[in-house]
Amino acid sequence: MKNYEKFKLGNVKLLSGKVFKSAELAYKTYGKLNKNASNVIVLPTFYTGNHLRNEGFIGKSRAINPNKYFIISINMFGNGFSSSPNNSIQSQLGSKFPTLTLWDNIYCQHKLITEKFKIKKIALVTGWSMAGCQSYQWAAQYPNMVKAILPFCASSKTSIHNHVFLEGVKAALTADKNWNKGNYKKQPIKGLKAFGRVYAGWAFSQNFYRKELYKKLGYKNSEELLKDWANDHAKNWDANNLLSKLKTWQLNDISKGPKYNNNYIKALKSIKAKTILMPCNQDLYFRTKDNEYESKFIPHSSLRPVDSSFGHCAANPGNDKNLHNYHAYKERKRLDNEKIRLLYVAMTRAKNKCYLIGTVKKEGDSVNPNSGTFMNILWPFFSDNFTEIATPEDDNSFEKFIPKLRRLNDNFYSGDKRY
Repeated sequence: MKNYEKFKLGNVKLLSGKVFKSAELAYKTYGKLNKNASNVIVLPTFYTGNHLRNEGFIGKSRAINPNKYFIISINMFGNGFSSSPNNSIQSQLGSKFPTLTLWDNIYCQHKLITEKFKIKKIALVTGWSMAGCQSYQWAAQYPNMVKAILPFCASSKTSIHNHVFLEGVKAALTADKNWNKGNYKKQPIKGLKAFGRVYAGWAFSQNFYRKELYKKLGYKNSEELLKDWANDHAKNWDANNLLSKLKTWQLNDISKGPKYNNNYIKALKSIKAKTILMPCNQDLYFRTKDNEYESKFIPHSSLRPVDSSFGHCAANPGNDKNLHNYHAYKERKRLDNEKIRLLYVAMTRAKNKCYLIGTVKKEGDSVNPNSGTFMNILWPFFSDNFTEIATPEDDNSFEKFIPKLRRLNDNFYSGDKRY
């Protein structure tokens, strides 16, 4: 029984100028759309992903909570659910399938969001790997529609090194004599297995193998992992589908298209969404340095790298059991630091003094977080530029005051390095 829906797009003119015939997007929704349609999360699929695998990111105890948000999980073209080389009409079947870009994918996803659901604003677009690349594309292609993006282990433009890595796994697949330039009568099994074995060396970091972390995934040795990856690709993937999406990946560049005309910096600067970039420092092909460069130009962005020996696959649901705790620790530290900065801004701009139990801090002084806990802060009456803020009863309740402080402080997110 089919557990997803399909949106028929008809014939679509691609960025290349060619026509994509009888295009269809497969998708699944979770949760309910609220009255003002302000709770929409778009969750595209990653390279070997689909809406079912995306469910690993969704849960009542997770940030992507179906009890709070209306989540639209959209299958990328070429993944076997949406229009793909193995399920398209006869004139586009197999090797005849058109080359698609992420611009084409997001153009069609936009049609689904606006025409099917009548949605005008998206609260968040997020995803891992190629899904993260799509979040950048959404924010650049429709900057007035997307309020926030969180790409993890992704980039807004595929680097040359990333491109070369993909050429390697592609060469392994197409070396199979049964490949026949995509016009095969039966799947090139040897090529698919070689693709999986080569990819496994890139998906995890050097430390993953050095520390034998594959044992935590149930493998006795590295050869067992390699065989599993080989068999998984041979059993579950169509070769043309894999290479269709691989080409889309290689062409990833948010500046392509009529809006930016290949001006990459302009495209980055045009992103209006609040942006959190979350690379893994041990990822071998979506490198942290690429995200560092992006963050210089995306206006409302912050870079929050993570460390994991699982490398690119750290974000694959269930792989790195410590990653959730690591994120929680980093978020607590980030919030603590933000409290300190925001309090400093409030104090330096206030007319009166701000008191900490046992300590008096004069206007203009920096805040020493060890001089008192936030639960003991006594707020003064601020000047006309401020509104009175009630005293938080405990440390956790302070979180609700952060948005108010952000609104009061117009310098904090304008790039003033003093804060």
